[in-house]
Amino acid sequence: MSQSNILLEAGTNELEVVEFYLDEFVPPSGEAPQLDENGQPVPAPSYRGYYGVNVAKVLEIIRMPKVTELPEVQHPSVLGAFNLRSRIIPLVDLAMWLGKTHPGNEEQPKTIVTEFNNVTTAFMVSGVNRIHRISWEQVEPPNKYVAAVSNNTVIGVVKLEDRIIFLLDLEKVVANLNPKLGLRLDDLGKDWSNSGYRALVADDSALVREMLRDLMEKAGFTVEVVSNGRAAWERLEDIKRRCEEDGQPISDFVHVVVSDIEMPVMDGLNLTHRIKTDHVLSKLPVILFSSLITDKLRHKGDSVGADDQISKPEVTQLARRAMVLIKAREEEAAAGGKHMTSQAV
Repeated sequence: MSQSNILLEAGTNELEVVEFYLDEFVPPSGEAPQLDENGQPVPAPSYRGYYGVNVAKVLEIIRMPKVTELPEVQHPSVLGAFNLRSRIIPLVDLAMWLGKTHPGNEEQPKTIVTEFNNVTTAFMVSGVNRIHRISWEQVEPPNKYVAAVSNNTVIGVVKLEDRIIFLLDLEKVVANLNPKLGLRLDDLGKDWSNSGYRALVADDSALVREMLRDLMEKAGFTVEVVSNGRAAWERLEDIKRRCEEDGQPISDFVHVVVSDIEMPVMDGLNLTHRIKTDHVLSKLPVILFSSLITDKLRHKGDSVGADDQISKPEVTQLARRAMVLIKAREEEAAAGGKHMTSQAV
């Protein structure tokens, strides 16, 4: 499979999911192993779990490559690295990372090569089924039980007629294996405590929401956080009604929106499109903050009118770039006011 389908129109609240599966050995429950007619042990039963990843994160799907072991690894699931067109790519046994045991009769595995957070990583899986085009409204947030038993690795649940697909947080896997690639807060470099601006942050990860709240509050922002694009849009509609009823500008309530792209119910691209096509909200700066911000995918944010796009590891840039956008909007508004005054004179 080649690079993700760029023909999938941005802002429609759709995504394409690569469905793959992991086969897991099911240990016998204390019973003697069954034998076939020749007296040979019958292979132990296995369980097949179905999972998914956003096509936008997938570079290609290949057969199992020849792997060279690495001298030191943080986790036994890192099988080594391989050479793919002059790129050295680490390979992670996803089943092992999830604590699963491979069945003895497993077929030739497949390798999913991904790119997100500006990092390329490959994951070994048992097999790949197909690509599904679905709406984010079909993606349900995991309940507390699913989140707990998966160590918060499941970020969404898709219910098909005959099975359930769990969307995995591969960013968390990579950050767990190499903490240097995870989100981190650096020193802002100056005291921003008197900015007085208000930010609305939408992200489905509770950890990321609190990290962004911490960062923005250190920069002097008042921060409101929500868990998906639908919640952010409903909040903005409430604010818009108040503005229209009281004759107040939108900047009396919020100065910037920061949104993830991948979120259940409504994604960040659809949220941005709605904001930028609304006659009241369109001047509100929107920053997309996502692992999907790459040179190959930046056009999606551009097409829906995002004012800025930041790749998720670059957390500390967020406050600075939000401030730049807000001040630019204030200067535009001031210049517009002076122009109207001169015309009146």
